[in-house]
Order: sequence, then structure tokens, then C-alpha cells
Amino acid sequence: MRAGVAGLGMAGALGGLLAGLLCLPVVGGAGLGAMGVAGTFTDLPPAPRENPLAEHTRLLDRYGRQFAQFYFQNRTEVSLDKVAPVMRKAIVAIEDARFYEHAGLDIKGTLRALITNTQAGGIRQGGSSLTQQLVKNILVENAESEAERDRARAPNLRRKISELRYALAMERKYSKDEILERYLNINYFGAGAFGVEAAARRFFSTSASRLNLSQAATLAGAVRTPYATDPALGRQRRQRLLERRDLVLDRMVEVSAITAAQAAAAKRTPLAIRLRPEPGGCYESASPFFCLYVQKEMLANPVFGDTRAERQRRLTRGGLTLMTTLDPVAQRAAEQAISSRVNAADSQVAAEAMVEPGTGKIRALAASKRYGRNDGGRRNGPRTTYNLPADAAHGGGQGLQAGSTFKAFTLATALSEGWRFDQGFQTPGSFVAADGYRDCRGNRVNDPNTVIYNASGEGAGGPHSLSTGTWKSVNIFYMMLERRVGLCDVVRTARKVGVARADGTALREVPTFTLGVNEMDPLTMAAAFATFGARGRHCRPLAITEITGKDGSRASIPPACTQALDPEVADAVNHVLQGVFAEGTMRGQSIGRPVAGKTGTNNGYTSAWFAGYTPDLASAVSVGDIRGSYRYPLRDVTIGGRYFGSVQGASLPGPIWISSMTGALRDTPPRRFRGPDMSRFGGGHTPGLKEAEEAERKAERRERRAQAEARRHLGWAKWRKHWRSWHRDLFPRRSWRWH
Repeated sequence: MRAGVAGLGMAGALGGLLAGLLCLPVVGGAGLGAMGVAGTFTDLPPAPRENPLAEHTRLLDRYGRQFAQFYFQNRTEVSLDKVAPVMRKAIVAIEDARFYEHAGLDIKGTLRALITNTQAGGIRQGGSSLTQQLVKNILVENAESEAERDRARAPNLRRKISELRYALAMERKYSKDEILERYLNINYFGAGAFGVEAAARRFFSTSASRLNLSQAATLAGAVRTPYATDPALGRQRRQRLLERRDLVLDRMVEVSAITAAQAAAAKRTPLAIRLRPEPGGCYESASPFFCLYVQKEMLANPVFGDTRAERQRRLTRGGLTLMTTLDPVAQRAAEQAISSRVNAADSQVAAEAMVEPGTGKIRALAASKRYGRNDGGRRNGPRTTYNLPADAAHGGGQGLQAGSTFKAFTLATALSEGWRFDQGFQTPGSFVAADGYRDCRGNRVNDPNTVIYNASGEGAGGPHSLSTGTWKSVNIFYMMLERRVGLCDVVRTARKVGVARADGTALREVPTFTLGVNEMDPLTMAAAFATFGARGRHCRPLAITEITGKDGSRASIPPACTQALDPEVADAVNHVLQGVFAEGTMRGQSIGRPVAGKTGTNNGYTSAWFAGYTPDLASAVSVGDIRGSYRYPLRDVTIGGRYFGSVQGASLPGPIWISSMTGALRDTPPRRFRGPDMSRFGGGHTPGLKEAEEAERKAERRERRAQAEARRHLGWAKWRKHWRSWHRDLFPRRSWRWH
């Protein structure tokens, strides 16, 4: 039905309103003569601009299940055919019974309100048509400042006349049903619910299409005074809402929308409010650290909008659906692996990130602390508002020194420059970086005042090759190797695979670069090591793969990847780093499939790391003290109820990595790494290495024999004790002495 079709035409409406207005002293006082009023209501403006209504932005995991949402207003728009007919009747009955009869102005109601308000000296009675109310809501919704919102609500005649003119323009533009649909979607119903669909879900845990008479009357009654009848604000407000519901039912009887018997039956029904939670933001998300990463990515990345303000509007008001890379299986595996070894109440924190090699898709972000505002530790220990697995740009902190995990970048540099697996040199028991180091600007960055030792102590020098130096994580070997291949070359390799400091500042190009003095975050490290698993293909971490607009339009976001390393060099790195599990610091730990990785333990035990990968998934785990890693090193600490004299990469981050990767890959068939080109990387020579290895093997054999003898002796002692006790019970009168 279009405007002017019902009994009262546009001309009649204007004539009646004009006659009524001219009788009012307030009109003359406002300086509006007859010709001015006539022009006001015949020379109409266009209908008010309608910006898209604010709706939820939903975050879905890789399987399409929602795990978080953002909203400025809790609203879900629906078409009129998705609203129960009884709801439509209820809202029309209480707000504008002649809605389908007038042309946008309820003459009788408007004149009555004008007279009453003029006599009272202000707005005391509502007489607005449903269309006028829609206009006011649109103007409030469009307001970009509090002053504009105040003008849209101002209780004066000038605003009322402007509202009437817009209402007439709306009636020219839309049908009655189109106006009613807009009205039901824009209104605030209370309890944080905007629009009839959100209100039905919030109040009654149902949809607008399934509302019954009592529920419809309740929502219709809430529109006029949504704050005074807000059921979330206590029993008194609910009583007012009940009274409003019954008033709506009476009004529906008066306009013949329902029978008196139906109204009486509905009044006997309790309100039955079942407030359904409507979580919003990352604090209430099932995967808060991943949610926070997506939020920060949306706000910072220009691909999602030209300005930050535009990106903020899209996130909180755009009604978007974001398909993300989150894998719930990997996420649960990471959370369980961490929580089983580090308590939320511990001052030490563990954080982990998982990334898919070859795409950069972030599969999990987890930490031992709960995310949220600190509640003083009363529940589940202190919380954190930092995105611990990510960098500062995505809500994280300053990061932790990555330690010996950085040796992997020096290894890759050496292999790319022609070094072979068994190639190496003799190393001293200590080392001073007095000369031979230049940064990428050509500056000398030697440090003659710092003495470097191996983790095993000052005297642990000897011959080491590229392989053994990596497996045993020999600090001095890698300091000397970095000097031979060039500090700047190592820095460039690290940058190619995505290495950047967690705080966003420039990498520290110093001699101890290879020992991991730069503060990093787990996500950056996981993405860097994923490069090796993808045969040298580095991909920027990716959290969002597709954006669907409220109009159904779709935009895909492909991976951003480059070939950072020669594939054969990456194969060679993988070959050496697999030995960390077979021969090195992670010896004896496995996930039942080919894996490669590197431990990291920092000087003074300020932090500990493990970064590792398979061809299908890469992960990095960090552990440090949230109060400050330098002030509170990981020595003589109890974490997760277990005492550690010192925390090393293989003692806590390593087991977390093993457990989480086992769970994350449980449904993924194992794949092998491509073997290295032995003609290019095999062989090499390290003076004294064969002799040292043979001596080490002999020492290991002696140690194994000694352990076996100790076990046999312990077994004999236990058997003797058991036999002695048994014999005494059997022969209590005799005394036995063992020799």
C-alpha cells in the first residue's frame, strides 16, 4: 500500500494539519505564517539518508563455526516476512493504530499532542506516527556527534515540523510494509537488543518469526520506554514491562487485532523472560588470543579500509562475516598442552602459535594466562590483556629473547653459501667477538668486552661440524660460523623468512644475533620456521581468508608468499634440524612422524623456546616470567607444580610442543621431508671431529654399561630385601644374618 491510498489523501492530510496548526498560538509565535506553513508541508525534502544499520561482525573458524563476534549494536536485520504477524499487529496497535490509513501523519494524534505540549510549555504527550518515529531513529542513527544526536531528539516544535516533513517524504518513497520493516529493525527494545530479531533472541531465546501473542505484546510494550522496562535491570523494571504488555493486549482488543478472550489468556501467562547472553568482543570469545589478532589485523591493515576510523566502523557496524584460519582441533591441543604444564596462576607464562607451512594460515594462538581484565586473581589466577602469542602490533607485548632458535638462520645462511653438513672447525672453550663483525650498513659492531661460553661450561671446546654444532647447540661454534658467513648475510636470511622484533623496532644487528638476543613473539617464529617446512616459501601470517558483506558480497584474501630460500637449501636445513630430535637437545622426544626444530635457552635463563615443524604444521613455544624476564629468570622456579632448577628449551617448551603437535596433527597423515641433495651438501671435513665423535661414543657406551650395572645391582638389592622379609615371616624363631 502506497502513501495516500487510504481514506485520507495527502491533500486532505495537509489541509487538516494546516488548519489545526494555524489555530495554535505557538505557531504564530514561531513566526510561521499561513504561506510559510503551506510551503513547509508542500515543498518536501527528499527522504532522510539511511546509513546501513549497525550489525554483528561474526568470526568463523576454518569449518564455519562461530567463535567470536563484534558489535556496536546487538542487531540482526530481518525482512518483514520473517516477523510473526502477531508482532506486526502488536506494534501497530500500540504505536500507530491508523498506520495503514494515514499518509504519514496521524492528524488527530499530532494535533492532540501539539495542543497538550503547547499548554504545558514542553513535550508531555506523544502523538508521532510510526513513520515519524522511524524518521527520528534514522536521524539519531546517522548522527556523528552527541550534538547531532541531541538535535535529533530535541523536544521543540521546529524539530517536530522537520520530522513531519521527512515522514511525508518517507511515505512517498516506501510502501507501508517497507516502512514497518525498517521500524522493527531500527528500534531499541532494551537489554542491549536493537531490532526485533535481536530482541526476540535476547528476551525469549527465540526468533522474531516464532513470537507468540504474549511475547509480541511484551516487545511492543518495551519500544516506548526501553530503559524503564529493561528486564535486565531488576524486578521493578520487569513489573513495568508486564504492565506495558497488558496495556498492549488491551489496545489490540480495542483495534480488533485480537479477541478479549485471547487477551485474557495472554495476560494469565507469565513474562517468562529468559535473557540469553550475547557475548561480544574477545574477552568473551572461546579463542580470545586469535580473536584479538583478527581484531588488530582488521584495524591496522589498509586492505580492510583506507583509514582506521573506516576500518573500525566496518568491524563493529558492518555486519560482516569473517572466515578465519582458526583450527579448533589445533587450538584445543595447544591449550591443553600448555595448561597441563603451566598454571594460570604461575608468574611464568607459556605461549604458543601454530602456522601452516606454504600458506601462512594461523591455526592456533594459545597462552597459559586467561585473557581479560584482571580480577585480582580471585578466579583462575591473574589475567592478561596482552596477546601473548603475537607481536605488539596485534596486541602483544615486547616479546622474549628467542635464544638459540636463531641459529637456524645462521645454518640456512651457511648452507646457501656452500657449506656442507660435515664441514666445521675447532672451537675454543670461550670466545670474544673482538673483530670481524659488520652490520648491514657496513659498521663495525664488534664486542670485545663480552665473553661467550658454551652452555656446558667454559671448557667445552672441541671440533664441531655444521651438523654437530647445531644438534648440540654450541654457542661458540655458531658465533664463529656467523663471523665466517657474515653477520649481515645472517640478518638478511632472517628478514627473508619474516623475522621482525615483537616491539616493531629494527632488529639488533650485533655479534650475538645468532644467539637470539632479539625479542620475538611465538607467531613470528612459527611463521619463520614454517618457511623451512615449505621448502623456502615464506608466507605472511594469515588469519582472515574471506570477508562476506551484509549484502552477500564476498572478497577472498589469498596468502601473501614469496620464495625466500632456495628449496634445496631449505631441504638441507630440514635434514640438519631433524637431527635435533635424533642426536641433539631433543633426543628421545618424538611425535611419531618426521619433525625438525631447534631449542632456545637464553643467557641467564631469562626465557626458553622451542620452534619446530613438519611439512604440514609449524609451531613455536616460548616461556618467560610475565613480571619481567630479566628481573625474574627461570632459575629455581616451580611451574605447574613442578620444580625446575633451570628451565631450558628441551625441559618445558619442548614437551609442550610435543604434546600440542601430537594433538593438532592427530587426523593428518604423516609426510616426510624431501631429502637433501647430498652431492651439494653431503660430506665436508672437520679436523679432529671423527676422533672426538669416536671418543664420545666410547664414553656413551661406558655410561650405558654403568647404568645397566646399577640397575642390576638395584634389582638384586630389592630381591634380597623381599626374600629376607618373606623368610623371617616363614621361620620366626630362627635368626638369620646376611653376609
